[in-house]
Amino acid sequence: MTPTTISQPSSRPYYELATTEVVQQFDSDFKIGLSSEQVRRNQQQYGLNELTVKPNKPAWLRFLLQFNQALLYILIVAGIIKAFLGSWTNAAVIWGVTVINAIIGYVQESKAEGAIAALAKAVTTEATVIRNGQKQRIPSQELVPGDVVLLASGDKVPADLRLITVRNLQIDESALTGESVPVEKLAEPLRPDTPLAERQNMAYAGSFVTFGQGSGIVVATANETEVGKISRSLDQQTDLSTPLTRKFAKFSHTLLYIILALAALTLAVGVGQGQSLAGMFEAAVALAVSAIPEGLPAVVTVTLAIGVNRMARRHAIVRKLPAVETLGSATVICSDKTGTLTENQMTVQTICAGNQIYPVSGTGYSPDGRIAGSTGAAVSLHKAQALQECLTAGLACNDSHLEEENDRWTVIGDPTEGALIAAANKAGLSLTQISQSLPRIDSIPFESQFQYMATLHEAATERVIYVKGSVEAILKRCEQTIDHHPLDRRRIEQQVETMAQEGLRVLAFAKKIVSKSKSSIDHHDIDSGLVFLGLQGMIDPPRSEAIAAVHSCQSAGIQVKMITGDHVTTAKAIAQRIGLQNAGHAAAIGGQQLERMDDRELAQVIEDSVVFARVAPAQKLRLVEALQSKGEIVAMTGDGVNDAPALRKADIGVAMGGAGTDVAREAADMLLTDDNFASIEAAVEEGRTVYQNLKKAIAFILPVNGGESMTILISALFARALPILSLQVLWLNMVNSIAMTVPLAFEPKAERVMQHPPRNPREPLLSRPLIYRILAISIFNWILIFGMFEWVRQTTGNLPLARTMAIQALVAGRIVYLLSISQLGKTLIAKLRGKQSISFGDTRAILYGIAGAVVLQVIFSQWSVMNALFETAPLNLNQWLICLLPALPMIPVALLANRIDPFD
Repeated sequence: MTPTTISQPSSRPYYELATTEVVQQFDSDFKIGLSSEQVRRNQQQYGLNELTVKPNKPAWLRFLLQFNQALLYILIVAGIIKAFLGSWTNAAVIWGVTVINAIIGYVQESKAEGAIAALAKAVTTEATVIRNGQKQRIPSQELVPGDVVLLASGDKVPADLRLITVRNLQIDESALTGESVPVEKLAEPLRPDTPLAERQNMAYAGSFVTFGQGSGIVVATANETEVGKISRSLDQQTDLSTPLTRKFAKFSHTLLYIILALAALTLAVGVGQGQSLAGMFEAAVALAVSAIPEGLPAVVTVTLAIGVNRMARRHAIVRKLPAVETLGSATVICSDKTGTLTENQMTVQTICAGNQIYPVSGTGYSPDGRIAGSTGAAVSLHKAQALQECLTAGLACNDSHLEEENDRWTVIGDPTEGALIAAANKAGLSLTQISQSLPRIDSIPFESQFQYMATLHEAATERVIYVKGSVEAILKRCEQTIDHHPLDRRRIEQQVETMAQEGLRVLAFAKKIVSKSKSSIDHHDIDSGLVFLGLQGMIDPPRSEAIAAVHSCQSAGIQVKMITGDHVTTAKAIAQRIGLQNAGHAAAIGGQQLERMDDRELAQVIEDSVVFARVAPAQKLRLVEALQSKGEIVAMTGDGVNDAPALRKADIGVAMGGAGTDVAREAADMLLTDDNFASIEAAVEEGRTVYQNLKKAIAFILPVNGGESMTILISALFARALPILSLQVLWLNMVNSIAMTVPLAFEPKAERVMQHPPRNPREPLLSRPLIYRILAISIFNWILIFGMFEWVRQTTGNLPLARTMAIQALVAGRIVYLLSISQLGKTLIAKLRGKQSISFGDTRAILYGIAGAVVLQVIFSQWSVMNALFETAPLNLNQWLICLLPALPMIPVALLANRIDPFD
């Protein structure tokens, strides 16, 4: 059943309406819910509560699309004409090359997009509803607008709800909004301009209830939920091409026009000179085949695949091969704060108690760390009563606990309470001790309207109430400090302001001694008479390795921007700690400011700002588009449902492999197995190395095509015998080129790879220096082929022998050229110059490639089967030595080319 759009009778959003208005709009009831008849009608109108999935292209169509390449058109047509003329062997070889390229392209294509299916999984669960006045448990797919849903701790929210009642309700919406801590919910109407992350009276599909209870009325299901809207944007978003694929496409089309023009010119001139049509067509086909770098797609694929393997060893798994090169060309990295730049674990970093400031070391929920005194040494609780009481309050007034699994501490419950437990553990206090020495008798759970939690405990000779909460809620109920001095509210508020400016989330703690007969507590028991114990300030701290990685990216000319759902103050503080600055400060923009900007205004401020806080999903997408409109190559990181559209839109989407949602992982091009920004920096380094090696491969392959094309063109125009035939060209361009070019993919990274700025995204695939290099080597190859062919032909009159020796001389020159651009050749020259510190590194692949090429060329000329197929002739020892001599002049030519376009 296909869902239809839910019409909202009022133009006002649901979070702005009172609960009674929302219930009336859906003709529902707080206590009775919907009737069976209403459910049936609503299901017919709105459909099932499941997301529609866009079908993937069938496998056969994806394979056929691999032939949709400009250069392959020429080969396919050439094969057809060859077959028409009766040259079936030539046609079969040419078609074989096109099929091989198509298979390689099909294999490299990423698995079918599963982002929409993963989104459907995100809202598939069971729900507790009230229908016909009875509580029922139903599959979430059967929910309809107007249903009254009951929520409890641990539940996944099954649809978008307007909350009706709440009791201590807290919901983790990090996957949707990016907010790093659970959101405290309420039922009162909100202002019309309330951003998504602050709509406290709404519960969104796919989020989790972490604490408390509540109920709500379903206002959106399936594709009309916030998650569903994201799914539609993913469905409509087409895959962007990468810088590499765009450049290859432009290069291919340009080369296509040049080849067609030259082939037509060759055919026309030859026929006009009175030569046979069949002979001139052979020349035209040979010219076309020689100009097409058939081996280049295969070499590119192998090079990218090797980059993928290297990245995997550095905790980055690439799902789409072109993403390897894209990341290396990134000019901007937009990163979510939670988990990537930070530990994703709240940590107490400062405690203020008894007029003393105590720094707390260590990160996360691990007990490793200490609380330092004024001298810097670990403080003794016996000498710091206020500190001990403050920590005890954090343990006693707490409903969470910590667990250790595989050497990693996690919190079961609220992250804020987990941070309080970890801080106390660092001072030697534990939950077990407190539960034994101060057993709990009663408690007042945290409620957003009161902003505090209180617990009543049994002490040795009395009973004590511990309270924790917001500074405002606690201070107004306190009268004195633990050392019996009057409370200095101004000094405490100044300290709170200082901590807040550092991005710390501050909680205040207090206690009250009550009579031994007290067995329960209520709000009036703590309205006054509390003793102030202190403050604890916590934050999700930045990873130390992320700080170094950000600095490395900035040194490499890559901008790093933080896009998060957290508050502006917190985000700015994290940015300053990490080093995300522009002109000496972390310029920040909030979600509400972004909402008021049009695209032109956003494009003006996007470059200068480094922090974007309280950002909604649609705004993340806008930010990526604004950066791309400025010509930036954007890498976007994320882990939540809210990040999926931006991950898909970015030039490369990077999802968290551990903490990330299925939606984010399926929408991304790359996954981080350790959820660490440092792995992004490592992947950028590998991506740059991949591009450097691709550039070497292009510089190695294209000069052969240039030399072959020039040889055939000049020979055809001057009515001379072709020095090289079309099938021989295919052998050189596919077999020999791949054997010697693939080892370049294994080249180690350059020492200064992360000291260069990102290359200009508008830089063409063939830069001017690279074109000069290709022309220089092409001319030398033409002289070598043509010279060897003419000399042998004139001295022996044997055309197959002349062609074979010309090809072998060309391969010998290629070996010298390969050494000149590889790390092996540079290392050999450095060693000869006495630089003993230079290491050969992993250069064995080049030696294997050269050895393989030599073996293949021996087979090419000495095996009778190859002689018959490729029209070659066997060589004796003297002829082999003669083929090697013309390669020696390649040494100075290659050195000159390296000066024109160095690979550093």
